[in-house]
Amino acid sequence: MTMHKAIPTDTRPPPKSFYERRKPVFPRKIDGPFRRFKWAVMGLCLAIYWITPWIRWDRGPYAPHQAVLIDLAHRRFYMFQIEIWPQEFYFVAGLLIMAGIGLFLVTSAVGRAWCGYACPQTVWTDLYQHVDRLIDGDRNAQMKLDAAPWTASKMAKRGFKWTIYLAIAFVTGGAWIFYFADAPTLQREFWTGTAAPVAYACTAVLTFTTLWLGAFMREQVCIYMCPWPRIQSAMLDEKSLLVTYKFWRGEPRGSVKAAEKALGTVGDCIDCGLCTAVCPTGIDIREGPQIGCITCALCIDACDRVMIDIGRPRGLIEYTTLENAALEQQGAAPVPILKTLRHPRTLIYFGVWGAIGVALLFALGTRTRVGLSLAHDRNPAFVMESNGQIRNGLTARLENMEDRPRAMTLAIEGLPGAKFYTDAMDSTAAVRSLPVTLPADATLPLRLYVTAPHGTTAGDFAFTLTSPTEKAAPRRATTRFLTPETAP
Repeated sequence: MTMHKAIPTDTRPPPKSFYERRKPVFPRKIDGPFRRFKWAVMGLCLAIYWITPWIRWDRGPYAPHQAVLIDLAHRRFYMFQIEIWPQEFYFVAGLLIMAGIGLFLVTSAVGRAWCGYACPQTVWTDLYQHVDRLIDGDRNAQMKLDAAPWTASKMAKRGFKWTIYLAIAFVTGGAWIFYFADAPTLQREFWTGTAAPVAYACTAVLTFTTLWLGAFMREQVCIYMCPWPRIQSAMLDEKSLLVTYKFWRGEPRGSVKAAEKALGTVGDCIDCGLCTAVCPTGIDIREGPQIGCITCALCIDACDRVMIDIGRPRGLIEYTTLENAALEQQGAAPVPILKTLRHPRTLIYFGVWGAIGVALLFALGTRTRVGLSLAHDRNPAFVMESNGQIRNGLTARLENMEDRPRAMTLAIEGLPGAKFYTDAMDSTAAVRSLPVTLPADATLPLRLYVTAPHGTTAGDFAFTLTSPTEKAAPRRATTRFLTPETAP
């Protein structure tokens, strides 16, 4: 019996994979004005982040003494002298809106300056890259170690470096939880094991995310995960400041010797690759604007240094607008930067941003630090007393948003002949107004009973809360007096 080999019927090539394995980026160390500016911004951002929870602020005996505190347990937000209650959350919403519009404003004026200098991902990635240089050496040493087999020496270096990574990530997570509780107290409880479980859980989650995103994913977050590079293109035009390679001056590329032999036929770029070597995201700025460029301008520091070394003018790579780049290519005078910043879109963003800020400041300066709310009993809606009077039950909440006790007067307004009393009073002692003392930075609940003579018709009335010694406007809360005629 003859056996025949099966002939495959599908001769199509295997499907092409669009997945590309990450190529590690090993930025080279560089010095220059932009690198020093990045150092300054990094130091400032980290200092603000780590130091702010430890700043003390005396608010008196009735409020916490932490300058910036998000007190979720008591539903308060403190920022130095400002205290925000839950019903005033529009202040926080306004600040978040200002932050978003501020990001639009910065991008419209100076490109991705936020990404290049102040973004948390940029700050921590930069910090981790300096740890790489400290432990593994310069760029060439890092590349050599990365390609080397896993020997005992390499594992020891990696273990030591990753331990430093973990320590940085842990300090980051620990700093964040201090914004939600008194920092000295929480620190003591954290290390003695008596802190709330949520403190340990938050620290663990934030430690992991900082470690994973900043130490290992790095530029992948900026290129693939962050939506901002894709959004910002709608806010950039030829008048926006960008890190730009002047191709008409740099091309064609050639060595210094080639330029000496063929004067005028070779551009200023000597193709040294230093601009790419210093880039924290590993892009080549000479290929034009691209999503991986965070405009950190380290390539400008690198290129300027090379230009100085070979005796050519600086600015082959420069912070400039596409409009000015085109003018320079034609030999015309560039548009002054201050005039560029007066772009209509930029002015609109600034106007909206400023208007929201002024509105928030006005609301902050004119807000009333007393609150009053009423809730009518649902069942029973009213009670007919033996003497013929009609009684409604209410629950009032009197809020004192200042850090001191305050003497106030609660009074009924409207509803002729009506009086009220509280749980602590006898019904025969009902009054039209009642002095109350509001505790500092707290809400005082009061159970109120409003009585009206027989024959009173249903209608709206109000309670007012005023101060006999302060000039602040009274707080007023309106509700409805229910009678038998309102019954279904």
